[in-house]
Amino acid sequence: MTTVARTRIDRRAFVAALVAAVPADTLFVTGLGSPSYDLFAAGDRDRNFYLWGAMGAAVPVGLGLAVAQRNVPVVVLTGDGEQLMGIGALGSVGVQQPANLNVVVLDNGHYGETGMQPSHTSLGTDLSLVARGFGIADSVRVDRQDGANGVAERIGARRGPTFTQVLIDTDEPPRALPARDGVHIKNRFRAALGFGTF
Repeated sequence: MTTVARTRIDRRAFVAALVAAVPADTLFVTGLGSPSYDLFAAGDRDRNFYLWGAMGAAVPVGLGLAVAQRNVPVVVLTGDGEQLMGIGALGSVGVQQPANLNVVVLDNGHYGETGMQPSHTSLGTDLSLVARGFGIADSVRVDRQDGANGVAERIGARRGPTFTQVLIDTDEPPRALPARDGVHIKNRFRAALGFGTF
């Protein structure tokens, strides 16, 4: 088994820089585990929708949200393991072509939630090429710590959909856990969009 050499981007600092640089009305949907922790650590907001234990569901949820809220930037923040689990959802993104949808994959080349087993991305799979094959023309890999501003510019331009594979470090910063109350997260997110709760 041959592993791929990786650039070491501090994921938590990258996410914090991204959140600070995107438009204030941006909606975030996170995959389970580290992406949720990193987004929460960057500052909890009513416009953050944290998915707990829904592996593979971040892109489908983000796609539905982007189609329903076409005037607002939507960012799906997920990991390589979850994106591999739900890879077919990128085909739907490619067909729908929502200009406001942005998928950002924090790729450490491992399944961080199940014991750090190597994922396909550490063994040669290039998710940005896969996304391009699904019809997401604006698909890039980021291997520089200062790349968050460029990603934020693409998000703000709303010429998407965009796909960004961020090659991050395998370090595990202290966990910052958002609320696990799904009803609370849903209700405050709906309220931020101007809808009632149920």
